[in-house]
Amino acid sequence: MNGTQWIIFILIIQVIHFLGTWKLYVKAGRKAWEAAIPIYNGIVLMQIINRPKWWVILLFIPIINLLMFPVIWVETIRSFGRKSLMESWLVVLTLGFYIYYVNYTMDVKHIKDRSLHPTTALGEWVSSIVFAVVAATLVHTYFIQPYVIPTGSLEKTLRIGDFLFVSKFHYGARVPMTTIAAPMVHDTIPGLGIRSYVADVDPKTYKTSLLNKTHLPYLRLPGVTKIDRNDIVVFSWPADTVYRFFKKERGVKKPIDKKSNYVKRCVGIPGDSLAVIDGYVYINGKQTVLPDRAKPQYDYMAYSQKGVSSRLLKELGVTDFNRIYVTSQINQNQLNVIMPYLLGSRRAESGNIELITNHLGIPTNVIRSAGLSLKEQTDRQRLLTITEDLAEKLKNNAALDSVVKIISPKGEKGYNIFPQNNSYAWNNDNFGPIYLPEKGKTVDLNLEVLPLYKKIIKDYEGNTLSVNGREISINGKPTDTYTFKQDYYWMMGDNRDHSEDSRTWGYVPEDHIVGTPIFIWMSIDNFRDGWRNWSIRWDRVFTTVNGSGEPVSYFKYFLLALAGWFVFDFFRKRRKKAND
Repeated sequence: MNGTQWIIFILIIQVIHFLGTWKLYVKAGRKAWEAAIPIYNGIVLMQIINRPKWWVILLFIPIINLLMFPVIWVETIRSFGRKSLMESWLVVLTLGFYIYYVNYTMDVKHIKDRSLHPTTALGEWVSSIVFAVVAATLVHTYFIQPYVIPTGSLEKTLRIGDFLFVSKFHYGARVPMTTIAAPMVHDTIPGLGIRSYVADVDPKTYKTSLLNKTHLPYLRLPGVTKIDRNDIVVFSWPADTVYRFFKKERGVKKPIDKKSNYVKRCVGIPGDSLAVIDGYVYINGKQTVLPDRAKPQYDYMAYSQKGVSSRLLKELGVTDFNRIYVTSQINQNQLNVIMPYLLGSRRAESGNIELITNHLGIPTNVIRSAGLSLKEQTDRQRLLTITEDLAEKLKNNAALDSVVKIISPKGEKGYNIFPQNNSYAWNNDNFGPIYLPEKGKTVDLNLEVLPLYKKIIKDYEGNTLSVNGREISINGKPTDTYTFKQDYYWMMGDNRDHSEDSRTWGYVPEDHIVGTPIFIWMSIDNFRDGWRNWSIRWDRVFTTVNGSGEPVSYFKYFLLALAGWFVFDFFRKRRKKAND
């Protein structure tokens, strides 16, 4: 739905409102025409139902208005004496059209000074819940959203199991494009496994839904800052067509604001020329200098004739490596006992069974309880994912013969690398150079560069694109240039060799930006290894994401403030009771 269509839709709603309420306005001592003037009719209605005028603002905020409309419907009929539970349900279930019945068939009187307090405990409870949901949805949608780090693409900068607060107001909150959706959930309703919104495409028939006409065009509220190079940014994954993760199903076209949220580091901003050379990012010909809190990781191969032991790696602080246990035989019961600790298993050429785990391995007591005889395999070379500082530490350790950084050479075509075209022999370690499009800028367009901008032209900016021989046509007109309609960013993970990022799916459009993480309120180690292995990283609890120097936990100060409040509240209530 474009801007004009949205205005027409609002006007239709105003007509529906006028036809269903004008008599009630008159009975409340107002003029009939006051029910017909957009916005003004809302202000008058708030006076009629004895509610604050600022509630009108909530009626025009997407998602919030879905919660407020039923409240207004109920408040309207109650202001005219229709306050039974049955009628409250009727007005909600009929989407407000029960008001027509009250307006045209009932001789009702306006209750000017009606009590706004619920008359029953249930009513009080429902009222509190409704307004708590409205307030929480407003904060979640336009100010702060909780987020958990599910993957290691930013290790060790942001850890798997970090629970974040993501600010939406820093870059300006994106107004929801999907106007009919459940509040405070993303694309799926937890527990039910069904979509939380009116879909663009029916997942079964793959046909366009008529209700997608209610979708709003992209609009962003004013922000307090712009995205800078090396900011950590949460954004809607541009390539997301997944109906349900981990299930092989036909892809669907999702609304932008219902695509899965990813978090990466913005290494390039609109107008930049970006290249990756031997794993390092270069912007406009200069190597990027990352913030001191950034901890980029790369793949290294560690070698030792005596074997690279897991104990040594753990002592040196290495955590991203796998361990292999070997056994000659194992039954199903034994396998069930150790299954929670396994990443996989395989049969070696020797006939032995190899059990693969993460760096934690299998606890000794679990091995004993399963009645297993396991021996850990110590290979002469181990693949490690570590920071450069840790790599230097390992190189200086006498127990290792060498530690070598793994780099894909320039000119070697990598797997599934943007723009997925044979003309571009790029890989994760040697990529580009590539131009990051800037709104309003024009580029020359030919068959050689078309793969870089094809998705922008068709998918992100909604044009038709065709090629006839060497002639390129956009929206049916031959052209050799293209002018971009919005800005584009380049996002990469700090875990450079284990991050699916812009090197795979390309540019991130401005309308996909969600916000920036600002605060870690909880951090759980071994988050994906089952709750039995969980432990809280206390040094990361209540720490800021941005800033310089080592993060400082403010958790103890929070506890002191909380204790101070309880003490203050205790003596306040005690003094009040004594005065009474």
